[in-house]
Amino acid sequence: MPHHPMAHAAPPHYSWAMTLDRQQVLVVGGSSGIGLAVARASLEAGAHVTLVSRSEARLAQAAEGLGALGRVRTVALDITDEARTRALFEQLPVLHHVVVTAVDPYYQPIRQFDLARARRTLDSKLLAALHVARYARFDPTGSLTFVTGVASERPSPGGAAIAAVNGAVNALARALALELAPLRVNALSPGWVDTPMWDSTPGLDKSRAFESHARRLPVGRVGRPEEVAHAARFLMENGFTTGEVLHVDGGHRFV
Repeated sequence: MPHHPMAHAAPPHYSWAMTLDRQQVLVVGGSSGIGLAVARASLEAGAHVTLVSRSEARLAQAAEGLGALGRVRTVALDITDEARTRALFEQLPVLHHVVVTAVDPYYQPIRQFDLARARRTLDSKLLAALHVARYARFDPTGSLTFVTGVASERPSPGGAAIAAVNGAVNALARALALELAPLRVNALSPGWVDTPMWDSTPGLDKSRAFESHARRLPVGRVGRPEEVAHAARFLMENGFTTGEVLHVDGGHRFV
């Protein structure tokens, strides 16, 4: 068996009360929705936050909304671009935590698939996750969290691409928890959450869809970005959780 370079390394020192105060947190997809909520929760805990997203305009709007002068930086970047991603992480300070929330969703029955379009969905989550895992420089007490989704376990018709990529990233998190140890690597799997993504879904009556879905769920409502951010903060701060898929879905998996 090949020798793992960290197999016999001394474990990093952990306090029983890990906090984000003065730590470096990077959020991929941090300009809106769940990513923006994770950024806000991190800032409220005292962290310095870097937001990465493709849109400069949305990043500027997000940074203005977050305030926290001096503790927010923004980087306009498509994280599927390997060369630019590598260059970014070479320039950034060592990070304590990275949370990857970005996705380019695609829903279409398999017989009608535009394979090139579906590939963009796969790249936006799986390729991006691989780029971050390969190039980000972490403090050994830190964490890497991928936001996946309930579709990996409760797929819907027309959702093959998103179901497949969520399942792949869940598996990747478990593998990286071993390979990148002592860095902690986890996945966070939300159910339906009220984010701006739903507002731009073609042909969807958001209010009616949410009302119908809420009736099915044990909690009786769809989720809020802040609730997923609360779970992300747990994964960042809890030093004994790794290789986990944390479900925050209102019981969606069971109905």
